[in-house]
Amino acid sequence: MQKKLTAGITAAFSSALFLGLAPVFGKLAITQGFSPFAVVALRTSFAAVILLLVITIFYRQYLYIFPVGLIGCGLAGAINGFGSLLYYLALARLDASVGQLLYSLYPFFVAIWLILDHQPPTRLTFFRIGLATIAVLLLTSVPDQSTDLIGVFMMIGASILYAMHLPINQRVLYEVPAPTVALYTLLAMSAVVVPAYLLFDRAWPAANTPWLPVFGLTFVTVFSRIALFLGVKKIGGMQTALLGLAELLVAILFSHILLGENLSLLQWLGAVGLGLSLILVMYENIPPPTHSGKTGWLSWIRAPDLPNDIFGPYE
Repeated sequence: MQKKLTAGITAAFSSALFLGLAPVFGKLAITQGFSPFAVVALRTSFAAVILLLVITIFYRQYLYIFPVGLIGCGLAGAINGFGSLLYYLALARLDASVGQLLYSLYPFFVAIWLILDHQPPTRLTFFRIGLATIAVLLLTSVPDQSTDLIGVFMMIGASILYAMHLPINQRVLYEVPAPTVALYTLLAMSAVVVPAYLLFDRAWPAANTPWLPVFGLTFVTVFSRIALFLGVKKIGGMQTALLGLAELLVAILFSHILLGENLSLLQWLGAVGLGLSLILVMYENIPPPTHSGKTGWLSWIRAPDLPNDIFGPYE
């Protein structure tokens, strides 16, 4: 049990480290000539193709998924695909650090979706959500700078949709390995963002535009997705979301180093509060995700009886 818990926490933190680089690479790609639609379409489709090739060549057992699980991944991927479009459109209007601060409200929305799925968080989790929310409010306090309300609402919308896809995937992960869920979720995301790019944008960067930020974004997408869903599988969507707030600290650090963005005193106080919320995970009584959820808005995502060795040595 302790080994599983440690693996889940490690995976969630690893995902946060990778995801923290996403807004930095995304902002760099946009400022250097890529449109927001092109950024999200390229990074998602590249990541999906890479993961599909690796699994098909080396780990074919991970291609199997039960039909309802495939529908669940498709739904989660479509929701997250629309959220990704909002995220990168908002990123074009906001600083990378401020955008990620707003996006980091997603644990609050995860808690709402889990309550609707009859999985209420613990009191300490509620306290950590409140502390993290106050921290994010402090972090978004930018003096002497007008706020782009459209960008703010887009980023909050992206946060809501990201939060919604986590409990859906958590249900699928009861029976399916993380690489499988990551693959089919990314394919479903691609089925949303690529047509959106072809329908509403089609802008292509100039020949001398550097592609390194897009490649970096693709890299962190592949590894963060596998680590994210492994964390959800081991410790559940709520705890993974709260630990995932570490990505905000990574985003702030690299936004300062690579983009020259700085924080005020109030924002640094918010960063300290957010760090405290992360440290309190040591005192959480984290029950493992179970198969007992037969009610709630996601109760329809249930697997048939499966052979114990269908996924080989993964479990």
